[in-house]
Amino acid sequence: MTAHSEQNASNDFASAAARAPTSTAKRVLIVGLDGATFDVLGPLMEEGKLPNLKAVVDSGASGILRSTTPPITPAAWTTFLTGKQPGSHGIIDFERYDAFTNKLEFNSTRCLDHVRNLWQILGDHGLKVGSVNVPMTYPPIPVNGFMVTGFETPGTHTEFAYPPSLKPEILSRWPDPTLRSKWRRKLLGGDKLFAENLDYMSRSFHQGADMTTYLGDKMGWDVLMVVFKLVDNLQHKTWKYIDKRWAHRNPKRCEMVKQCFQQADKALGTLLEYAKAHDAAVMIVSDHGHGSLEGKIQPNELLRQWGYLSLRDGAAQGATRGRYIWDRLRGRTRKFARTGDVSHDLALDFSHTKACVMHAGMAGFLYINLKGRQPTGIVNESDYESLRDELRARLLGDECRVCDPYGKSISLFSEVHKPEELYGCTREQQPWLPDLILTPHDSLAVVRKIRGAKPIHWLPFRKIEGTHRSDGIVLVSGDGISHLKDLRVQIADCAPTVLAMLGLPIPDDMEGRVMEQVFTSPPILRTEKASPNADTTQARGDVFSDADIEKVTERLADLGYLE
Repeated sequence: MTAHSEQNASNDFASAAARAPTSTAKRVLIVGLDGATFDVLGPLMEEGKLPNLKAVVDSGASGILRSTTPPITPAAWTTFLTGKQPGSHGIIDFERYDAFTNKLEFNSTRCLDHVRNLWQILGDHGLKVGSVNVPMTYPPIPVNGFMVTGFETPGTHTEFAYPPSLKPEILSRWPDPTLRSKWRRKLLGGDKLFAENLDYMSRSFHQGADMTTYLGDKMGWDVLMVVFKLVDNLQHKTWKYIDKRWAHRNPKRCEMVKQCFQQADKALGTLLEYAKAHDAAVMIVSDHGHGSLEGKIQPNELLRQWGYLSLRDGAAQGATRGRYIWDRLRGRTRKFARTGDVSHDLALDFSHTKACVMHAGMAGFLYINLKGRQPTGIVNESDYESLRDELRARLLGDECRVCDPYGKSISLFSEVHKPEELYGCTREQQPWLPDLILTPHDSLAVVRKIRGAKPIHWLPFRKIEGTHRSDGIVLVSGDGISHLKDLRVQIADCAPTVLAMLGLPIPDDMEGRVMEQVFTSPPILRTEKASPNADTTQARGDVFSDADIEKVTERLADLGYLE
């Protein structure tokens, strides 16, 4: 027996001792297909192009996995890992606005030291875990196993691996381990550049599978997870070629995109063989679904027209616009100045502004300029609730009904939430939450900037991309798993279900519920008192340098998450 085999045998023995006798699974392999939707995968399976995914559908339980509100990557994957909704774990976007200091910053794992995630819970029970390219895991936290952080990692100069000793070995095999490259554009790039971008994505899927199996063998595991993040990027950039309404316009590119999905399925096949070899159950999930992006809403222009938001004089607006254009020409976004200035895109006159959408990804996050909270506050606390009600009524009212390009009357916003009603918390418990969350109509996205005097800009066909939808996917396969295809569950249900599969108790503060219907026999469910997060080794403070901020901002802006 080789030393490597001896290590694996030792890992297996230790893990077996930790497993509960009531478990239905010896191990669990989790594959994240970021942004995947049956709207795309279903027809591809019917065409015979995704045989490995179809095999999981045919052998186990599958259905719709409802995302978070809003259905955005950092909120959803954090909910997946914690079994808690955004109102509890605190991540609602890539950005976080601190109303008390009037500053913006990026979210990171340092914003999560008040909650425990699946990896920490499993480690508490002696099980070994592995995490590869899961979003919102940077900087890495100590785990009983290993971690390679997600695409928000600024670059290979950072400490992206745990234990840190893995970094040199990972880089010697995979120079781009956290998938930092973006969709490349150039004049007259044509189908050749389009194919090169798809090739990078295809290689990323195989790299994810290779890294997962290699590190899994090296480190040992009981629960192992990898996310194919670029499934999401693929749909953002190529949606108009695979949307059934428009696929006929460019059948060549449609077929090229389908071939890229086939490569993801081949990489999935590698992982399914690996799971079989290690007698592991399989869970395949997406953090949200996907659909077309056909227009962009400017709620701050609406607020300006209604008199709730004021801009500085024309010279200040011109200077702001000039800085924006100059930064873009230099390939810089500078959305996150180290000073935390939130006025890079907007020449706001805070002294006459009652409300503003301070950040937006897909949804919009509106804050009232409240006295005693923001240093610029002008709204009296006694007027706070009535102003929120007034704004919500107007955003959901007839003033925000428009005709889409097909002549259909739609509401710009499908929902406008008070976060404490949405998440079941109080504003005293979660003072960082926005005052209103603006959920756009399915084919639209919210932007913070104001460009022109129209509240919505419809995109010409050449600029149509993809954006998020709430309905993702879930598939579970393995011993003791039933055969059904009509699941409708929540993404918060995944973490407690993994624990139940392993026969472990569910922390009593988890908000998700075990998917009992996926088991052939009712699982024995136990609860335990949630443990406080004892990991305070990472001091709060800046995670990202100025250079890091530029890199991550550019990457997120390229996908439309930041504009």
